[in-house]
Amino acid sequence: MQHMRIHNTVMLFGLVLLLCQCKVTSTFSTEKELQNIREVLDKQQSAWNDGDLEAYMEGYLHDSSLSFIGQRGITYGWKNTLANYKKGYEDKNAMGRLEFEVIETKVLSQNAAYMLGKYTLYRESDQPSGFFSLLWQKIEGQWVIASDHTSG
Repeated sequence: MQHMRIHNTVMLFGLVLLLCQCKVTSTFSTEKELQNIREVLDKQQSAWNDGDLEAYMEGYLHDSSLSFIGQRGITYGWKNTLANYKKGYEDKNAMGRLEFEVIETKVLSQNAAYMLGKYTLYRESDQPSGFFSLLWQKIEGQWVIASDHTSG
């Protein structure tokens, strides 16, 4: 009799765990999150190609904890990162046409993802390119880049 109660308790516990997993799985879709992240990146690419650095920066964490690592070292903060972009790309001609190639994206949790990719700038006089790694965070339902390491 004791053995039967333990067996029933274990079965009930297993069923509860299974139901909990189903609920989590149904509300969180890795594919949907990957799509949402890609939409942000696509908006950034379009904004860049329109010559709109402020709109491009909307894909970044709007906070002083944003980190951007590039040729000049580490820059912290959304405003500082925007200021650096404005110094380096003074007009649409200097910005050129940007294309991103995503190599891989990994959803690490419900609010964190990691992306590796390549960028290419097509300009009249040159075609600089390089690689990037991005740490994405989901904050208040929106995916944003919290850390960007770009080499070129």
